[in-house]
Amino acid sequence: MISEEALIRHPDTIQVESQLAPQPIVEYVAPAKVATQPAKPLRIALLGYRSQPYSGGQGVYLKYLSKALVEQGHTVDVISGPPYPHLDQGVRLVELASLDLFENGLGSLRPRHLRSLTNIIEWMAKLTGGFAEPYTFGRRAVKYLRQHGHNYDIIHDNQSLSDGMLRLQSMGLPLVTTIHHPITSDLRIALSAARSWRDRVLIRRWHSFLTMQRRVVKQLHNIVTVSDCSRQDIARDFGIQPAGISLVYNGIDTSQFRPLKEISRNPRRLMATASADAPLKGLRYLLRAYARLLKVHPGLELLLVGKPRPGGSTERLLNYLGIADRVQFVSGISTEQMVRYYAEAAIAVVPSVYEGFGLPAGEAMACAVPVVSTDGGALPEVVGEAGVVVPAKNVDALVDAIDKLLCDPERRNALGALGRERILEKFCWQVCAREMTNYYHRVLVSDNS
Repeated sequence: MISEEALIRHPDTIQVESQLAPQPIVEYVAPAKVATQPAKPLRIALLGYRSQPYSGGQGVYLKYLSKALVEQGHTVDVISGPPYPHLDQGVRLVELASLDLFENGLGSLRPRHLRSLTNIIEWMAKLTGGFAEPYTFGRRAVKYLRQHGHNYDIIHDNQSLSDGMLRLQSMGLPLVTTIHHPITSDLRIALSAARSWRDRVLIRRWHSFLTMQRRVVKQLHNIVTVSDCSRQDIARDFGIQPAGISLVYNGIDTSQFRPLKEISRNPRRLMATASADAPLKGLRYLLRAYARLLKVHPGLELLLVGKPRPGGSTERLLNYLGIADRVQFVSGISTEQMVRYYAEAAIAVVPSVYEGFGLPAGEAMACAVPVVSTDGGALPEVVGEAGVVVPAKNVDALVDAIDKLLCDPERRNALGALGRERILEKFCWQVCAREMTNYYHRVLVSDNS
């Protein structure tokens, strides 16, 4: 019989070690609800299997949604695996410790880790090229919430889509799940960009967690997504009805992402935020466009927020195009520095092949930077008429749109102002938190009826 790990408590953080053996389901007794009085604050648990903001948009989502919900009077715990999120002071973090093999490597396994079946599963998956974090996080979340679930009115999972979420649902916990977009889209794009059959085998192996997610999604009762595009794609790829998926748009922190009037814009600088070697983000199309634009605008700069992998596809393309010394990469920067970079940029470019929402576009618009965006995924829903939208994967269209804006400072100023106004009206976190609160109460009424 494997013994239980200890719970280590800190003033602002709770650390919970890895789950040991599975345990029988214990029926959860729901706390008293007041769904008929929507103004009453809720006790909310937000779940994320890896939530550090630089890990991707899911970490940004947890950071700002939790902050906005607290500002509306709710009590929020973020329950997360590593790398852990950066949270507002009013939000409590519950750490579900894992092996964090992407940071620590396979050699970090120690004999003590073998006492946990969950650790063994995580290590074996990584050893064979798989990605088990959504599944193993679900196991750890079940263990924690079996003991502490009665402290919350609602549990909100951030796209782990793991078997553990079905366990929580079967225990009677009121469960909501956000799906930002189906990772099946990432898989298709990665496969199309693969250079060999070996690469395709590795890509399929890493995405093997999708088998679990496809099965789990069909059994979840309360699904919410962040754009109508994502709603249609989730329904198509996971085989469920669009009407069964609710929509609450993401938000942008307009108090942080804002114009900085004291900083002068550089009329020759382009800026983009894109994972350098992720085909989904379409950086290769922007780099090709930039190489062509340099022939007409020889002083043009390109600042990229991201970090290319040494010897990876981005580095090879930079060398092929002869622009390796013209592109500036920055990574690991603070939000404040990101906002300063936006304040200095003449144009922000979003070259993505697909976005479930499009945070880079929304953040640039909130900073009053004129945006040139592709029509990949939900980007047209965010940008609307407040930016220039071009077809995804179309280098000619990118070149033409950027060139015209570079030559028209008045239009750049007008689009920047329109973009800021659009984000304030439709896509700020206050709007998101208010709509999410209404959704929580509808779920609670439905669960109690």
